[in-house]
Amino acid sequence: MQVFGAILTQLLHLLLMLAAAPLLLGVTRWLKARLMGRRGASPLQPLRDLDKLLRKRPVLAENASIVSEAAPYVAFAACLLAAALVPSFSHGMAFAPFADLILLAGLLALARMALALAGMDVGTAFGGLGAAREMSFAAFAEPALLLSVLNFTILAGNTNLDLIAATFRDGALGLRVSLGLAAMAMLAVAIAENGRIPVDNPSTHLELTMVHEAMLLESSGRHLALWDYGAALRLTLWLSLIAAIFVPFGAAPAGSGPLAWAIGLLAWLLKMGVLCLALAWFESAIAKMRVFRVPEFLGAALLLALLGAALLFVSTGLA
Repeated sequence: MQVFGAILTQLLHLLLMLAAAPLLLGVTRWLKARLMGRRGASPLQPLRDLDKLLRKRPVLAENASIVSEAAPYVAFAACLLAAALVPSFSHGMAFAPFADLILLAGLLALARMALALAGMDVGTAFGGLGAAREMSFAAFAEPALLLSVLNFTILAGNTNLDLIAATFRDGALGLRVSLGLAAMAMLAVAIAENGRIPVDNPSTHLELTMVHEAMLLESSGRHLALWDYGAALRLTLWLSLIAAIFVPFGAAPAGSGPLAWAIGLLAWLLKMGVLCLALAWFESAIAKMRVFRVPEFLGAALLLALLGAALLFVSTGLA
């Protein structure tokens, strides 16, 4: 019975992530518009855009290789599998034993690599520039993420996301400076992973200083729908990951029933709403920075995570 419950919660979680991803993206855009004094598009607009794009056949350049055809599917599959590992309304899902933060970082890196290869495949200068910037920023973002994971591993004694969330939920660790430093580093990495660094404009394809969107200018139809859907899934994944680690309260424990699932779902929706509002406020309040300042932005995250790990090594006697 417990195995059946784990499989059922896993399926419900996947359906929830697939349904919520475009809605969370639309809500974030709507909140950002309202904070900036504009009416904004409907929160359902991403769903309409996806429906329109999925009905269209992709158009490929003459010199495009199989990379341009396979990259959207590889990136979407990696994002979907990563989203399946991050708990939402319940713990103890069927994939919980595989919900390792190192594996999660690897899947995100695979999606990033597929995006960069797609940007370089056709050979346009703009796509190559976006891919080069993306990978150079990843050189700072990925070590910062792994050092943040090191902080959680030292505190919880494991890299499994369910076990880390359970350890933090129990409150036995208390308030720690190193955990706060890792939280700030992880928030900066989340902003970078979702293309919301203050040099990007995630709501348009026409920004000359953009990074992520530059690699999608040759995509169209179903391929562009997969890229957009994958980006929405990645945003939902990161918001759920932050909520699962730093606000692990309200989620249904493993082996619970439908009543606990309903409570967990309400708690998850509340967390997502607060995080979407915080993200919209950040994007509307922060001025744009020059692109050469991005390594400083991500380098600060790397140093914060490293400082947190060093403090933990000293305080726990591991040095």
